[in-house]
Amino acid sequence: LGKFVPRSKLGQAMQMFDRGQASKEDIDAGMRFGCAHPQGPLELSDLIGLDTLQLVAEVLYDEFKEPTYAPPPILKRMVTAGHLGRKTGKGFYTYE
Repeated sequence: LGKFVPRSKLGQAMQMFDRGQASKEDIDAGMRFGCAHPQGPLELSDLIGLDTLQLVAEVLYDEFKEPTYAPPPILKRMVTAGHLGRKTGKGFYTYE
């Protein structure tokens, strides 16, 4: 999970969504249909847990001081707001 989180499609997808470059639905559909992934990166982030992803990114950044390891700002905002993904019913998507 280490290298996968911040430098991966998860972090890139979060940044694209945060900058308004694409909707969350379009980002996830692009990876599902274009790359044959079972779920998109934002759906996967919600499944893993946004707090877990933030923790991993912070540990890696603290250890290596690589800017690419820093958690994306949207991830920090969502975790602070208590939107942790499926476990809380709200992340990039809303769950019942």
